[in-house]
Amino acid sequence: MKKHRKHCLYCGGEITKKSEDGVMRDFCPYCNSYFYENPLPVVSTIIESSRRILLVKRGRRPSKGLWCLPSGFAEAGESIEEAALRELKEETGIKGKIIKLLDVDSYKSRFYGDLLFLTFVVEQSGGKLAAGDDCSQARFWPVNKLPPLAFRSNKRALDAYIKSRRDYWAIFDSIKHTDKKTLPPAVAKNSLTRRLVNVIIKNKEKIIEQWLEDIAINPSTAEYHKVERAVLYNICDRILSQITLWLGGLHDVNRVKSFYAKLGRERKRAGFKISETLSALSLIRKHIWTLALAQDALQKNLDLYMTFELQRRMTIFFDLATFYLTRGHEEI
Repeated sequence: MKKHRKHCLYCGGEITKKSEDGVMRDFCPYCNSYFYENPLPVVSTIIESSRRILLVKRGRRPSKGLWCLPSGFAEAGESIEEAALRELKEETGIKGKIIKLLDVDSYKSRFYGDLLFLTFVVEQSGGKLAAGDDCSQARFWPVNKLPPLAFRSNKRALDAYIKSRRDYWAIFDSIKHTDKKTLPPAVAKNSLTRRLVNVIIKNKEKIIEQWLEDIAINPSTAEYHKVERAVLYNICDRILSQITLWLGGLHDVNRVKSFYAKLGRERKRAGFKISETLSALSLIRKHIWTLALAQDALQKNLDLYMTFELQRRMTIFFDLATFYLTRGHEEI
C-alpha cells in the first residue's frame, strides 16, 4: 500500500492539507509550500516475433508471479523512449528500436498511486533473451494463447496492437497459400478479402444493374446491346458467384477453368466475338472494384500494400477467367 507524506521534505515540519485551485493538497505551513502528487510515468514495450509477444514473469510485488509486458518507471534525466528501451534491456536482455507510441492509459495502483502507462511498439535490434533480476522468466507467447496479465493497461495495449495487426496477418496468410489450389476455409474466413466478398454479396444487385447499364451502351460490347436483359443478368450473376467463391477460398483453379471454358464455348455458339466477350468480363471487374472503393471497404485501415494485394488476387482470378474463356471460345 502506498505510504502518505507526513513531514515536510525541506524543514521536517508536520504536513497538513490545504486547498489550492479547488484541490486538497499536502501543505507545509512553515515553508508555505505545496506538494504535488503527479502520476508516475510507466513505460511498457511490445515486441512481436512471428505472432508471438515477449512477456516477462514478475519476480517481485506487486503482482508477483503474473506475466506482463516489459515495464518499469521512467527515471529522471532520461527521455520516455530511453526509459522504455532501458527497461526492455534490463528485464529481457533484448536491445530494441522504438517504432511508435501505441497507447497511453491512466491506472491507479495501491502501491504507487496514480500511474501513466505509455506503451511503445519496439523492434529487436540486438541482445539475447534472458530474464533480468526483477523477473523470474522472459519468453514469447503466441498471440492467441496469452496468459492473464498483471496490469489492465498492458492488456488494453496488447488488444489494440493485435487488432491493428490482424489485417496484416491475414494478408500474409493469403500470400502463404497463394501457390495452393485452394485457400483453406479457416484462412479465407479471416482473410482481408472477406471485405470484398461481403461487398459483392451485399451489393450483388447493384453491381449487376450498373454492369447492365454499362454494357448496353459501351461501344466495346456492341453485340451485347441486342441480348435480352434477363440473359445478361443471369450471366453476370453466375460470374459474381464465381468470384465470390474464389475470394472466399472455396474454388480452385480447375473449377475456374471448367466454368470459363464452358462460358467461352457458349459465347462462341451464340455468335459473340472474343473481343466483346472479354470486354464484358472486364466491365464486371470494373464495377466490383468501383463499388468497393466507393464504399471505403478496401481503403479503411489499409495501406497501399494491402490494397495492391487485393488487386493482385482479383487480377489472378480475371486473368484465369480471360485465358480459359478464350481457350473455350477457340475450341469450337
